[in-house]
Amino acid sequence: MRNENQVRWVPSDYATSSTGQSTWARELLSHVSLKGDEVILDVGCGNGQITAELSRCVPQGRVIGIDASPEMIEFARKAFPQRHFPNLEFLTRDGQAIVTGDGSAAIGPCDLAFSNAALHWMHDQPAVLRGLHQVLRPGGRLIVSAGGRGNAAGMIEVMNAVMSRSEWREFFVEFRFPWQFSGADEFREWLLAAGFSVQRVELAPKQMPHNRTSLTAWLRTTWMPYWQRVPTDRSAAFLSEVVDEYARRFPPDSDGKLAVSMVRLEVEATA
Repeated sequence: MRNENQVRWVPSDYATSSTGQSTWARELLSHVSLKGDEVILDVGCGNGQITAELSRCVPQGRVIGIDASPEMIEFARKAFPQRHFPNLEFLTRDGQAIVTGDGSAAIGPCDLAFSNAALHWMHDQPAVLRGLHQVLRPGGRLIVSAGGRGNAAGMIEVMNAVMSRSEWREFFVEFRFPWQFSGADEFREWLLAAGFSVQRVELAPKQMPHNRTSLTAWLRTTWMPYWQRVPTDRSAAFLSEVVDEYARRFPPDSDGKLAVSMVRLEVEATA
């Protein structure tokens, strides 16, 4: 899950502050029927929690989790060791390079390719889809949930406002937006061009409720391309300012919850 900003992932933070992402993954997987002997590829597996859950669903099958972050893969291997999960394997690999340079499949053949909260970190999404089509068996399924067009628009607005202030501006010179939040129509075209049959591509609005503490933790967990540009001894102050500004622009509800409006790109297709 790396990008041009070369973020440093902190897997222990992600494990405790990614409940929204995990919930959406389970919602998507609830629609998947498994026999128990499938080969499954989890693209952008992160800390491996959902990947390990998948491995329990296919005791006679195999699950491979790939992620471009060596820190995440190291964490996943320690958290879910093969002595306890013999059908589970984690590999450090960029989802944009699933297929090797000579065109042969580096992984596969697979019955199911799954990706949750990861594809928006990969700017060349057509390359991801071409690679996945090559590693899936004919008729194999693709299930994706990622950030879609309009995702976290309010928080991005706040981040842009705070990073432009005089005390932070110098740290964001030549800053590049770190994510690819695709729309449903363009993603459908990429799927078709890669050779997939498309069952569903849609943008699904979601709400992510937070208190101030959990909002700060979520920002620290997944908004590293922003706060990691700030000197370490000032990053907490930067995040505090972001939370203050978010609460000012998007006031908490009667229960004190700050809602972050998200948009998920949800995809179901077959190879």
